[in-house]
Amino acid sequence: MKRLVILGAGESGCGAAILGKKQGYDVFVSDMGQIKPVYKALLEQHGITYEEGRHTEEKILNATEVVKSPGIPAASPMVEKLTAQGTPVISEIEFAARYTNAKMICITGSNGKTTTTSLLFDILVRAGLNVGLAGNIGNSLALQVAQTERDYYVIELSSFQLDNMYDFKADIAILMNITPDHLDRYDFCFQNYVDAKFRITRNQTGKDAFIYWSEDPVINKQLMKLCPKATLYPFGSEKNHNVAYIDGENFILEATNAIALSMPANDLSLRGKHNQLNSMAAGLAAQILHIKNDVIRESLMQFRGVDHRLQYVATVRGVRFVNDSKATNVNSCWYALESMNTPTVLILGGKDKGNDYTEIDELVKEKCHTLVYMGLHNEKLHEHFDGMGLRVIDTDNIKDAVRKAYEAARDGDTVLLSPCCASFDLFKSYEDRGEQFMQEVKAL
Repeated sequence: MKRLVILGAGESGCGAAILGKKQGYDVFVSDMGQIKPVYKALLEQHGITYEEGRHTEEKILNATEVVKSPGIPAASPMVEKLTAQGTPVISEIEFAARYTNAKMICITGSNGKTTTTSLLFDILVRAGLNVGLAGNIGNSLALQVAQTERDYYVIELSSFQLDNMYDFKADIAILMNITPDHLDRYDFCFQNYVDAKFRITRNQTGKDAFIYWSEDPVINKQLMKLCPKATLYPFGSEKNHNVAYIDGENFILEATNAIALSMPANDLSLRGKHNQLNSMAAGLAAQILHIKNDVIRESLMQFRGVDHRLQYVATVRGVRFVNDSKATNVNSCWYALESMNTPTVLILGGKDKGNDYTEIDELVKEKCHTLVYMGLHNEKLHEHFDGMGLRVIDTDNIKDAVRKAYEAARDGDTVLLSPCCASFDLFKSYEDRGEQFMQEVKAL
């Protein structure tokens, strides 16, 4: 019997374990931390052996194959030992895809992937397709494959998930953009991160589709090197060679195998230039799947957006609060600031991932009058922003950050939480950070 070891007992790990058990593997799950009760119960329900708080070498190094949580770096001691002895280490997505014939529609990018994934899923549900949502959002792909037969999966993929995918193939691959992020996981080498993102095109053929933002210089440079075999569907702000674009006041989608969709850009439910691009990518994928334009148009007009991404919270005595906790990198904060049309108090900070803040300098100067730093280590923020002449407030907790931002705001201002950083210095996740922000706002 083949032995499958799972490193990490979170959503993806437990899903892989259950699918492995169903497929006849001898399954063992190991987590260096404490396993959440909900996942313990799931493993026990399926009779899967596990350990927590340690990695026992003799129970792991005898694996036929290992599924690794995307949160565990390749440089971790156990993964290095497995790699050195030649044991295959793969992702949950790679493992799950072996056991389904469903079409895979995969989305990645430094920013916009969650919104695009959620919007595309909404379109396909409205069209009545038998579709699952997986990857960084939704339930584990492996768990869904183990429990339910689907015809399609819409999958948000991080660079970490792409790192350990080898034979997997996306029927439709979407690459939104590439800007520096997670460089601490890629030896502070941007090209390593770029290479990881482009793994989404791995194994594609001429029958598959590659949808990408044509105005991203990083993507264009990499395309010249790689020349993907998939059929290309570029999108951008103007027509040129794009198959989705803005023409004057109109939003246009014209995938080559579909009748063009044209609608007023102002009718899109998601506002801002970045959301026009997100809508283009999702709309093109839907057209490639032969979804009727009326269904696509309905979703583009009615979709409500994603929690923690430019999410309106409340207006408190004339001060508007916006939760953009999902802005875990500098480029994502750039998009948030670009959409601000009132004077802004910006709350930023957290676990720095090798950030270069110069990208937002001009927008910070143009849009903001106060910066509130919120992190255990704000030294890099002080070094970069303090010389701009803006008011600066130092905090190390969410309650003080919200209260002091509110006190600094004037009637008609916006307080924007758009941290540029990961959340793990003070919070469990960006969702936890966003939820606590909203709680503190409502307590004002």
